[in-house]
Amino acid sequence: MASAPASPVRVRFCPSPTGNPHVGLVRTALFNWAFARHHQGTLVFRIEDTDAARDSEESYTQLLDSMRWLGFDWDEGPEVGGPHAPYRQSQRMDIYRDVAQKLLDAGHAYRCYCSQEELDTRREAARADGRPSGYDGHCRDLSDAEVEEYRAQGREPIVRFRMPDEPITFDDLVRGEITYLPENVPDYGIVRANGAPLYTLVNPVDDALMEITHVLRGEDLLSSTPRQIALYKALTELGIAKQTPAFGHLPYVMGEGNKKLSKRDPQSSLNLYRERGFLPEGLLNYLSLLGWSLSADQDIFTMDEMVAAFDVSDVQPNPARFDLKKCEAINADHIRLLDTKEFTERCRPWLKAPVAPWAAEDFDEAKWQAVAPHAQTRLKVLSEITDNVDFLFLPEPVFDEASWAKAMKEGSDALLRTAREKLDTADWTSPESLKEAVLAAGEAHGLKLGKAQAPVRVAVTGRTVGLPLFESLEVLGKEKSLARIDAALARLAA
Repeated sequence: MASAPASPVRVRFCPSPTGNPHVGLVRTALFNWAFARHHQGTLVFRIEDTDAARDSEESYTQLLDSMRWLGFDWDEGPEVGGPHAPYRQSQRMDIYRDVAQKLLDAGHAYRCYCSQEELDTRREAARADGRPSGYDGHCRDLSDAEVEEYRAQGREPIVRFRMPDEPITFDDLVRGEITYLPENVPDYGIVRANGAPLYTLVNPVDDALMEITHVLRGEDLLSSTPRQIALYKALTELGIAKQTPAFGHLPYVMGEGNKKLSKRDPQSSLNLYRERGFLPEGLLNYLSLLGWSLSADQDIFTMDEMVAAFDVSDVQPNPARFDLKKCEAINADHIRLLDTKEFTERCRPWLKAPVAPWAAEDFDEAKWQAVAPHAQTRLKVLSEITDNVDFLFLPEPVFDEASWAKAMKEGSDALLRTAREKLDTADWTSPESLKEAVLAAGEAHGLKLGKAQAPVRVAVTGRTVGLPLFESLEVLGKEKSLARIDAALARLAA
């Protein structure tokens, strides 16, 4: 276990408001949140919305709603405020322009007049010669005459940061010591020709001004880290940064075919899990296992337990594969951990219009309360509750044709008639009495209980699987249950 950081922990979660949040983004937020809470530190929630073409206010609102739904709280950021406001980059443009000018004045940055065609030509030549194809420093040391000539041509320059001509080494919190050679990290753009600052500038500047101590982010950003470290050194020299943060790069989340799970993958969308009725605590429990574990023999735990145990040094660097079936299994465990009252309330969105297929006036609260404990042990996700209880609130069961064909085999009509006779004289306040009635009907036809109850279940509920049959019969009631058996017999006769 790594020792506690020497200074108060300040971490940030800084998504871009583009499209629906995805599970890889949530995993990054989770690790930052757990790290901050474990060290009694500060979580800064910052919105990187400088890309006007892709960012949207709808996505911004959705981000905040998703964070709240997941149960994340933040100490500085939107809706909370803080000493480093504003926390939306689109509102901080004057800051970036000022810093860019200071970097230019101090010689840490320079204006580059190369056209895209010239850059492409030189990169192709470098690749053909077997040399690194990054920027070749063409405009690093232009004379005044050369600058005037470019300006006379009407060229609009970008601003590039001047990388040091020496290796950059840092100790990654997840991956250990990493070194980048200068030929592999060329000078890079920080301001577009139209004056708009790039991510490569605004992200480190905000981290510096917000005094971020640890940057925990995806492995895909690892190659940009030496650039940021060099920029931090320049910002420190200018008195803008107090320190260079520690970096930890989290492993890829893999999808199908050994590919990184991308926003385009259907199973990556957070909204999908929310709509299907995953519990936030169940989903977060599973996502925490993508690169970290509480212990070798404990997969199910609360977020409080995660916070108490979380240390970024325990995160594994290897890619983690997203397994939907395991995610569902862990969510099912969390559903069973709810007390029954909370379970009944969490199911409410799937018991009402427009999700539920029954009319509002047909919903019976007493029946729902009666079957809820049985349903709780069977669900993987909350949305499954609708199909499990619809037979209670619809006038007639919704027959799954495959289930009907499977259960209603030759002789089922005779079995159903016998079962109806036995059930008609059973005690409908006792599930055990109803079970004995169906068992006796099965014995009369040489069938064990499992095969005997299948036609009864389909006749009454419409499906071969679902809640415990005899408890379901009791809740539905004698009159409706027998009427449905009669309807099934009529359908078999037809």
